[in-house]
Amino acid sequence: MEFSEEKLRRWLGKYKFRDLTIEELKSVIKVYPNIVFSMNTYTFKDGSQKDLLNFSGTIPVKYQGNSYNIPICLWILDSHPFTPPICFLKPTANMGISVGKHVDAKGRIYLPYLQNWSHPQSVIIGLLKEMIAKFEEELPLYSLSSSDAARQLELLSYISKFTEGENKSKEDGNKNDRFNKVTVVGAGDLGLACVLAISAKNIADKVVVLDCSECTVKGGTMDLEIFALPNVEISRDFSATAGSKLVVFTVNSFGNAQSYVDVVQSNVDLFRGIIPPAAHYSQNSVLLVASQPVEIMTYVTWKMSGFPKSRVIGIGCSLDSARFQYIITDVLKAQTRGKDNWIIGEQGENKVAAWSTCSAVTTHQDEDMTNCNAQQLLVNRAMELLKGKSQKSWSVGLSVADIIDSILNDKKKVYSVSTMIKGCYNINCEVFLSMPCVLGINGVTEMVKLADEVTVKEKVQTSAASIHDLQQKLKL
Repeated sequence: MEFSEEKLRRWLGKYKFRDLTIEELKSVIKVYPNIVFSMNTYTFKDGSQKDLLNFSGTIPVKYQGNSYNIPICLWILDSHPFTPPICFLKPTANMGISVGKHVDAKGRIYLPYLQNWSHPQSVIIGLLKEMIAKFEEELPLYSLSSSDAARQLELLSYISKFTEGENKSKEDGNKNDRFNKVTVVGAGDLGLACVLAISAKNIADKVVVLDCSECTVKGGTMDLEIFALPNVEISRDFSATAGSKLVVFTVNSFGNAQSYVDVVQSNVDLFRGIIPPAAHYSQNSVLLVASQPVEIMTYVTWKMSGFPKSRVIGIGCSLDSARFQYIITDVLKAQTRGKDNWIIGEQGENKVAAWSTCSAVTTHQDEDMTNCNAQQLLVNRAMELLKGKSQKSWSVGLSVADIIDSILNDKKKVYSVSTMIKGCYNINCEVFLSMPCVLGINGVTEMVKLADEVTVKEKVQTSAASIHDLQQKLKL
């Protein structure tokens, strides 16, 4: 089939990086002029479907002195070139699949090049070169006898019914609905603290730790492998995260950046290689961001994932709020509904204390403290005590596990988390700041109304403006 750039442009109309994808495909066609492009529906492991560009052809492989043309099919995701293609063998009826280190029973191809994919270093031509090299070490196909060929034809017919994706029966779908799988992206101190807290609370049926580090062995994940926790899997392959109900991001990349903008930009660059594949493999999940700065990285995650704002949440001021409420009720012994008092806005020094409209406070001496001045006095005392509390990894991990518990089990509990705040406090820009939100299986279901305090409003507006200004300087 003659290569048609015009047709590709039409097919790739909904692709995020169409021009980059087309330029790369031009270089592929120069080396492999016989490949054939088509647009078909791909079925993902969670049963969702998407129309994707794919191309089929053969690659030349030499094995034990003989030459073979190995038929393959590559599916190009709509976030290419920032996510790798999904690769399959495409055997004819008289070919059998040799299941091995790089190929599974359905013909899906797994290679280090795919696992370590990083734009712009990684390209399809380089992927095909590694594919050829690996297949020359271990041939992925073999010739069938006539009886075997008949069975293979039946198998291929079955596989074609779900377009090389994962066939999901209704029974399997119902089972999956009850299976709580959580992925923790990042194997640093915070990531491992989250894993341990999730395991201790017995929240998830399975936890996948996605190790994004460049080192071959990291202390924490090595220890997890030595002292294995039940239902915890360590992987470097994004496909291991498929079907997660919740994905937690704990990674940070500060590098050798000089300015604060450069520091944040390095994290944005890291997320560019993480968010699209994570969102691709768990398209119905809730994304929970614990990376710093949490407000901006939650915004970046929302932008890069394409998820609705209700399913992208930052941990925000959740830990500070829990501590704040504890100080008011258990340390200062105020007879108040501590759950009506919150830390909102921006995590860190610019956080703001606020309370919901139904909050009423009296002390254990039954003094009348329902007036605003008394409320503010109590808040100021609590804030002073809160200042001395640092946020250690294990503390944040416990807080993250509690949020996950509410989401997976649809508890509808209220947390002060980073959420899209456009429209609140007369804020007209797209920023994520902490507000008390009801959390359930679909993420944020409702935002709690707070007392309309002028000081609180001004501080939140200032934080929103500052964060928005920084976001404008970033290259997403």
